[in-house]
Amino acid sequence: MPNTPAPARHRRRRRAALLATLATTTTALVATLLAWPGADRADAAPATFAHPGVTVSKGQLDFARDKVDAGAQPWKGAYDQMLASKYASLTRTAKPRATVECGSYSNPNYGCTDEREDAIAAYTDALAWYISRDDRYAKKSIELMDAWSATIKEHTNSNAPLQTGWAGSSWPKAAEIIKYTYTGGWANEGRFRTMLRDVYLPKVINGSNSNGNWELSMMEAAVGISVFLEDRTSYDKAMAKFRTRTAAYVYLASDGDLPKTVPSQNLDTKAKIVSYWQGQSTFVTGLTQETCRDFTHTGYGISAISHIAETSRIQGQDLYGTDVGQRLQQALGFHAKYELGEAPPSWLCGGSVTRGLGPVTEVGYNAMHTRLGNAMTNTQKLTEQNRPAGSNNLFVAWETLTHAENPN
Repeated sequence: MPNTPAPARHRRRRRAALLATLATTTTALVATLLAWPGADRADAAPATFAHPGVTVSKGQLDFARDKVDAGAQPWKGAYDQMLASKYASLTRTAKPRATVECGSYSNPNYGCTDEREDAIAAYTDALAWYISRDDRYAKKSIELMDAWSATIKEHTNSNAPLQTGWAGSSWPKAAEIIKYTYTGGWANEGRFRTMLRDVYLPKVINGSNSNGNWELSMMEAAVGISVFLEDRTSYDKAMAKFRTRTAAYVYLASDGDLPKTVPSQNLDTKAKIVSYWQGQSTFVTGLTQETCRDFTHTGYGISAISHIAETSRIQGQDLYGTDVGQRLQQALGFHAKYELGEAPPSWLCGGSVTRGLGPVTEVGYNAMHTRLGNAMTNTQKLTEQNRPAGSNNLFVAWETLTHAENPN
């Protein structure tokens, strides 16, 4: 074989070197894109999960119980409110269905309200058990969880992912408290685990391209279920989706001229983004993707962000010190101001907002103000004005009791 001329050899070497450089650069870029926005991995699953560890920890439960026992406010009032609610009734009868069918705006509503409210009741009873040490509440919580785990097989129709997210956010909160604090036994715990793994987790873990509160609520359920199942793979997957969605749900000035987007939604023009943000074309810190829809749905999104961040903190990772905490604090402050009655400027939602944020400020306010010391004047005023915060009858319940001024 004839020798290759020197110039040709040099060209080949240069070409090989260039291709190697491009490959290295591309690999690094892909790794960066895949890691965004959680490149620091502050959201990674812990080596050992903490229990009870979904939204509320043992330290927080002990703090609340001590306050109630001492008759201190607002905790005693919040506890009394909870016990007086329909969710704490010891005569409650579960209404499980094999198929829960939920259409848009719960039409049709075949088991949707029953499922959500039984799940909230199970959590309510678990809290009542922990604070009172009255076995009847633990047994009622178990009864409700057992009834559903023996029956439900699927969620159907257009609102199935959201419904699964809402109910699936409450079930693991109840289960965590019962499994890790009640010593009276739970014979059907394994069946309940199977229900969460087979019926709930597959419906929520892959997320949604609908309005942002959908995916945030679905990730709240996925994270909570993953903690209870000690499923590190699902926890990491849910947390990655949560980080991306949170960055695309709450705007910060540091994001640039336009909000961040979820890549799978292909919101690749300003016109598409403005349409997705309910026609809002002026972007300011604290604004959310649904602010100009209404504050109620915005409250769902804010609440889910705070719940996931709180669960992550209990599991040993601090998301409050990342952009998640910044976005949560700014969203709370922005909406609290208008929820308290301030007239919106003409550039915001055409000068008109639909209020009704709901009982969703306690967890985020406690994290960013009580524990981290950030001044949150408007959020503080709204939170204290609304105490004791009750339930939104979907997936939020009793957060004045569990999180008001709670340093744990």
